[in-house]
Amino acid sequence: MIADILWLALAVFLFAACAILLVFEIFIPSFGILTILSLACLAGGIAIFFAYGTLAGWIGVGIAAILIPLIWFWTYRLFPQTSIGRKMILGKPDTGRGDAVPDCQDLQQMLSKVGIVRTPLRPVGICDFDGRRLECVSERGFVDVNQKVKVIRVEGATLTVRPVDEKE
Repeated sequence: MIADILWLALAVFLFAACAILLVFEIFIPSFGILTILSLACLAGGIAIFFAYGTLAGWIGVGIAAILIPLIWFWTYRLFPQTSIGRKMILGKPDTGRGDAVPDCQDLQQMLSKVGIVRTPLRPVGICDFDGRRLECVSERGFVDVNQKVKVIRVEGATLTVRPVDEKE
């Protein structure tokens, strides 16, 4: 009786080993060796259950069908919280806005405003409009730092600027 329980425990252990080997196959380049070992564990576990009878065999297949995906699910839920998982998986993106990201709602008010170029416009760069730094696109080519520019067009979140002559 105890020997039967140990054999069935071995079969369940082989199912768990099957799932774990399949997880390792994703991270360790084994050229399919881990997959072959995983399938051997699955076959061994099913063979042990079927050795006790057809009903026990089908119960073993049911256990495998539940246990293997369950181990995969637990692994992928817990993996990002491990030290290796934190190194392998990218963190959440920084959603904080920089000072050059415009709010599209009030960009229409910027039309015809004059500002100063803070980074060279090649053709995209940063311009300062009364202390508000915004990303701008030059109408024609390169505009150097500290030149005055005027907003000539607003399309969505894009401000198009043109250099202002000192005469204006």
